[in-house]
Amino acid sequence: MTHLAAAPPPSVRVRAPGKVNLSLRVGPVQDDGYHPLVTIFQAVALYEEVTARQAPGGAGVSIAVDGPQADRVPLDGSNLAWRAAEALADHVGLEPDVALHLTKGVPVAGGMAGGSADAAAALVACDALWETGLPRAELGSIAAGLGSDVPFALLGHTAVGTGRGHLLTPAMTRGEFHWVFAVQDEGLSTPAVFGRFDELTAGGGSGAALVDDPGLAEDTGLMQALRAGDPHALGAALHNDLQDAALSLRPELERTLDVAREAGALGTLVSGSGPTVAALARSRQHALAVAATWTAEGAADSVWCTSGPASGARTLP
Repeated sequence: MTHLAAAPPPSVRVRAPGKVNLSLRVGPVQDDGYHPLVTIFQAVALYEEVTARQAPGGAGVSIAVDGPQADRVPLDGSNLAWRAAEALADHVGLEPDVALHLTKGVPVAGGMAGGSADAAAALVACDALWETGLPRAELGSIAAGLGSDVPFALLGHTAVGTGRGHLLTPAMTRGEFHWVFAVQDEGLSTPAVFGRFDELTAGGGSGAALVDDPGLAEDTGLMQALRAGDPHALGAALHNDLQDAALSLRPELERTLDVAREAGALGTLVSGSGPTVAALARSRQHALAVAATWTAEGAADSVWCTSGPASGARTLP
């Protein structure tokens, strides 16, 4: 008698990108504790991969992680991918029985939204695995409940974010931009950076006027640079209202910025709430040269070269 091996449970693999904030303008903290934002996101070709596999009934959610810095990723309900699976299951009235496997490709706690990419990928993967068939817009509303950056990881490419950054409008871009990221092993707390921002601005913010007028008046040059595919103009227009706060908490990042400028970067900034520093290069070869300079100067714990814009969360074969 021939014994057939049991078929493995079905699985779905999805990848979602990390991001850089080309511009981040922050208004004063509101009564709900959030700061209104006007930001321009660009997805970059550093990806999180999430594989969702059907688990036995009643098993609930489980998470395994591999890749760089995997030991720094929580394996419980505090993980955004775990929360995404539970949120989708709750939304459609299913039990969240799924085994998630995360492969890290975005720096951990670096202001590049790796956890948000995990959540976006988990939403898409579980939607396919459970055959719930939700439209992207509905997944996007679930994503917004998980975190401000999760809807952008679903969308990808380049977009303007308003509200808490979760209300998105796609932005026109042309061509490819080459990025280098200087990553530090020790993360920076996003709430701490916003708290220092509040201290430095006495509760206000240079972006406060923009919050009531999300027409990006101060970022006209940046938007024109994107449409023209002009990296020199884009580099000159990069902006982050949180940069001074991040630098005051981590003064050594000033040297990381200086080293990139000395290596000819077209523009530099702290990515999001930091501590990752982003540098825009002229070409892929120049990106490698900037990376080599950071490494030689000991100005980063690790260095990552990539390009943007990149596509949002999508299923892999």
